[in-house]
Amino acid sequence: MKHSPQAAPRGKVLSCKGWQQEAALRMLMNNLDPEVAERPEDLVVYGGTGKAARNWECFHAIVRTLKELENDETLLVQSGKPVGVFRTHEYAPRVLIANSNLVGHFSNWEKFNELERAGLMMYGQMTAGSWIYIGSQGIVQGTFETFAAAADKHFGGSLEGKFIVSGGMGGMGGAQPLAATMAGASFLGIDVDPSRIKKRLKSGYCDVMVNSLDEALRILKNALRKKEAVSVGLVGNCADVLPELVTRGVVPDLLTDQTSAHDPLNGYVPAGMSLEQAGELRKSDPKAYTEKSLDSMAKHVEAMLALQKMGSVTFDYGNNIRTFAFQHGVKNAYDFPGFVPAYIRPLFCEGRGPFRWVALSGDPADIAVTDDLVLQMFGARPLLKRWIELARKRIHFQGLPSRICWLGYGERARFGLAINDLVKSGKLKAPVVMGRDHLDCGSVASPFRETEAMKDGSDAVADWPLLNAMLNTASGASWVSIHNGGGVGIGYSQHAGQVTVADGTPEMAKRIERVLTNDPGIGVARHVDAGYEDAEKFAQESGVRIPMKYDK
Repeated sequence: MKHSPQAAPRGKVLSCKGWQQEAALRMLMNNLDPEVAERPEDLVVYGGTGKAARNWECFHAIVRTLKELENDETLLVQSGKPVGVFRTHEYAPRVLIANSNLVGHFSNWEKFNELERAGLMMYGQMTAGSWIYIGSQGIVQGTFETFAAAADKHFGGSLEGKFIVSGGMGGMGGAQPLAATMAGASFLGIDVDPSRIKKRLKSGYCDVMVNSLDEALRILKNALRKKEAVSVGLVGNCADVLPELVTRGVVPDLLTDQTSAHDPLNGYVPAGMSLEQAGELRKSDPKAYTEKSLDSMAKHVEAMLALQKMGSVTFDYGNNIRTFAFQHGVKNAYDFPGFVPAYIRPLFCEGRGPFRWVALSGDPADIAVTDDLVLQMFGARPLLKRWIELARKRIHFQGLPSRICWLGYGERARFGLAINDLVKSGKLKAPVVMGRDHLDCGSVASPFRETEAMKDGSDAVADWPLLNAMLNTASGASWVSIHNGGGVGIGYSQHAGQVTVADGTPEMAKRIERVLTNDPGIGVARHVDAGYEDAEKFAQESGVRIPMKYDK
């Protein structure tokens, strides 16, 4: 039997025995709010099949357990199923989560799908199964940062009058059109599912939806001539549309992709098939479907490579499409880089990453107060200031009101303590949840995305996210998660998440300071260890202790 939970509770009234449990409950429900999730009736939050709970029986059991959980107990969740409650202590996380993890030899989609069909696992993606997804805003800001970094590197610091093309308008890719126009560019987004584009129109993330490439190019040519930032969603398949751009000689300034190619069976639709046909084949013959999907990915990547040769600045946005294309015969698939080594790694060296917070009051006015605070504290950084000011005008909240911006080592702890003070003083109407994407400076090993082309060759070393999770547990985060396969698919990544609740108490102030210092701190240490001189310099200046380098 399928259900769709109501939106998360709002306000100050507790349904649990403490704010740590209450926050976990509300964020679990918020992940499945119809405003937030892609398929809430199936418990799917985003990213193909990224789920918040294994099944509805498990969901309701998690909710019941959180409501009963004492302030010195910890709930264990194994791939979306509550499997135990143990006495720990009041500073321990209230929930520990492990999703999609498989023994190395068996860590592949085939084994995972077998176990999922048997009801033994679920795919947690990154923030789906760790209960800190905040809708498309969560990736809008990271995409904005990436586009801004590309502008600095290739276009003299501005994307005004530039043309960006990408695929995917789902829970992650749907952020791209708004991020592009906020950065000053015009944008063409391609998706086979018109309902996804319609959802972006409704939320204000995309300006126009069309069904023909001719119409899309007419609108965009006019916008580019006037240097207007316009976004167009085209109903189509990238494996058809991108080769057509090559044939027509239409060369984007910037080219990437955010289809759910990490999951060839459930996330990507082969060319030449309707959604209905794809759905039928997916069920009747998964192997044939996957083969067709990989064929289309190969064509998709070949077209990206052709456009790159014609002059497009091209990069992989972390969905593993290059790897699948390479395995399917495109031997030069890695001729364009991933976005982290191309644009983001210098930020990681300073512990910067996608920090996010959510107002449990449900009142947008609380986010307005936090916007004022972040501008007051960090408004001297031009890109951050621009983002917050644009976000206030253009981001439509989905579910519980939230905000995101990239903060680094030292900054996160100062900001978190200031948030806790606002809760204590009553200037915020209820506690605030503070977390981040698993895509962060020290919490992920993903050789085809975040840790691609590490300076010392340590791309596949998965010790770091495990250390990150253990450190955040020891530091007192409210809940901590360890996942496999987020972003790029089962077997291709290991990553960890943490969420910490500002409830205004002195006890939480201590935990906030520890967690929000240590969490990005291990990212600095990870990049020092890999040999990045910028990270070593930053660590020395910031007092991050690295025993075999120096020890203050």
